[in-house]
Amino acid sequence: MTTNVTKTFIYDGSFNGFLTAVFSGFDQKLMVVDIQKERMAQNGLFSETETIFTNIATAKRVWNGIKDRNSNAIKHIYFSFLSGEKGLEPLLYQYIRKIMGAKQAGVDFSDSCILRINQIAQKVSREKHRMEAFVRFQLTKDGIYFANIEPDFDVLPLISRHFRNRYADQPWIIYDIKRKYGLYYDLNGVEIISMDLSQNLMNSIQKSSLLTHEEHDYQQLWSNYFKSTNIKSRINKKLHNQHVPKRYWKYLSEKKEAV
Repeated sequence: MTTNVTKTFIYDGSFNGFLTAVFSGFDQKLMVVDIQKERMAQNGLFSETETIFTNIATAKRVWNGIKDRNSNAIKHIYFSFLSGEKGLEPLLYQYIRKIMGAKQAGVDFSDSCILRINQIAQKVSREKHRMEAFVRFQLTKDGIYFANIEPDFDVLPLISRHFRNRYADQPWIIYDIKRKYGLYYDLNGVEIISMDLSQNLMNSIQKSSLLTHEEHDYQQLWSNYFKSTNIKSRINKKLHNQHVPKRYWKYLSEKKEAV
């Protein structure tokens, strides 16, 4: 028997914490539940609050259960979670309930909840592919290739494998300015790091003494090449901006002078 009692779960903000909260909701047979990040929690006047402690084994159990039911759904859940959209967790809970309760493994896109989650996941997926295409590394004097990004969504966990495979022979750091954490690859594996880097430092790093002379020369060479091959009479600005939106120009060596 299920209950419609409104309850608020407070979790640590991690994906495993969210899945643990989902398990608690299912275990208590709750039809509706509010799930809030610890740092952003706001207690409802008439809701019961419960703090959720992340349990990796429980989270894995939920992950595998959803994956066995619908392998595409688990991707949509994870991608949409990384969007960081405010108040998304209760909608995700409803989405998971619908997936697990469906008689067939397919999804019903006429359902507003399912449609919404899939739309958010698609936006995150597009941002992931753009970051994989537009990230440019700069060689620092300590031999580490550095790139700073400022994506709309938290895509670092999604692009890690791509860069680990593509640049397996060089140490690199990809740092998310907005979320203040990064990925560091040391030729053996990737780890999450945090650094206190100001926006001003990020904006000026191209001209910083942290970079090698060869890196400055390379950036100038690439910029000059881009200018020489750009035939103004053939430029389709509308199409160009569609494929390379202006907000990504700051990552590209060939576009830095235009920013």
